[in-house]
Amino acid sequence: MFAVARNPHVSPLNFTCFNLGFQPAHPRISLSEMDLIPKLGKLFFVSHQNKTNQPLEVVDSDDNNNNNSVNCKDGFDVVSEDKRLQPDHLVIMVNGIIGSASDWGYAAKQFVKMLPDKVIVHCSECNSSTLTFDGVDRMGERLAEEVLEVAKLWPHVSKISFVAHSLGGLVARYAIGKLYEDRPVSGLSDSDEKNESNCYEARIAGLKPVNFITFATPHLGSRGHRQLPLLCGVPFLEKSASQTAHWIAGRSGKHLFLTDNDDGELPLLIRMVNDSKDIKFISALGSFKRRVAYANANYDHMVGWETSSIRRQHELPKSNLLSENEKYPHIVYIEQDQQEASKTVQLQNGSPASISPDDFEETMIRGLTQKPWERVDVSFHNSTQRYIAHSTIQVKIYWLNSDGADVVSHMIDNFCL
Repeated sequence: MFAVARNPHVSPLNFTCFNLGFQPAHPRISLSEMDLIPKLGKLFFVSHQNKTNQPLEVVDSDDNNNNNSVNCKDGFDVVSEDKRLQPDHLVIMVNGIIGSASDWGYAAKQFVKMLPDKVIVHCSECNSSTLTFDGVDRMGERLAEEVLEVAKLWPHVSKISFVAHSLGGLVARYAIGKLYEDRPVSGLSDSDEKNESNCYEARIAGLKPVNFITFATPHLGSRGHRQLPLLCGVPFLEKSASQTAHWIAGRSGKHLFLTDNDDGELPLLIRMVNDSKDIKFISALGSFKRRVAYANANYDHMVGWETSSIRRQHELPKSNLLSENEKYPHIVYIEQDQQEASKTVQLQNGSPASISPDDFEETMIRGLTQKPWERVDVSFHNSTQRYIAHSTIQVKIYWLNSDGADVVSHMIDNFCL
């Protein structure tokens, strides 16, 4: 079903995958590293040259004679090779900190395998490796630019969804705020035109927003309250981490620990739970048909259960409520469409004096739950891969994180088209 698309006019040793012009953070994958491709299945790599109507030579990625001759970068699109199919749904997959486009390789392949005529999957390549230290805002700006370029290259698509892991979920939330717009609805009746609310429809990058899905994303940041489980909830360590995170993770560390105060404003994650004058963060999030948060209930040493599921401590499911799903053995609890409509958040001019640091977490929960979320709790308690749950939940590397395959299947089976 899948193939590697190669331009016959380009030397096999110099073949470049889908490239939007963003500078990669590391060199091209070596020929020996390309041996990983067959393990992921046959993928369809689309080069920028291929999008300019140059002829293609389609090479089966199972062909050992050709397999070792392909040299490509991390970013790629995954689509069916059947030219009769015209998928109209663009899925943007976003990596987490120190990650790359290849982190979503397994899930991208599964998407196209299970929904071959429905989706085009683009694994974002603009924020990889140390570029993930640049901060949520700069990464979000780059992602927004990349999405616009990708959308231009697939003019027949009409819908868009995002799937993001870890820090990538925050980056995606920023990017959709930048990409959000209200477009006038054409062909309205006279009665509809009198109702101003019916005259406009939300669009993300000009497309209809459908699914916004995060995996182990620190929506509430990593500040205190065991939100970074690696610190074991020790107050001294949590306080020290907040003060030193920027030494390790740059501006992204400041954003995660809510220690940024650019131009005297509130921390970025606080501002991102409401609309601002320039960026409609919550309107963009609310424009999606579904918002889903997959969260590790245990053994995730990087992102706590509360922050990844957008809950307060007392709202987490009790241990006796967690039970394995027969079809998806690592899905242990599902909570549908929870919304706190009465608890709207209004930040006063973005002033730090308008909200106490002690109230940061509550403010973010109240802001984000203005819109309904589906929570899907995951546990690898009985898995030999439990100690790397943060990567296993997305199947970052199949041979190392294969137990997360059922979680990926659950996401695709419930994906709204």
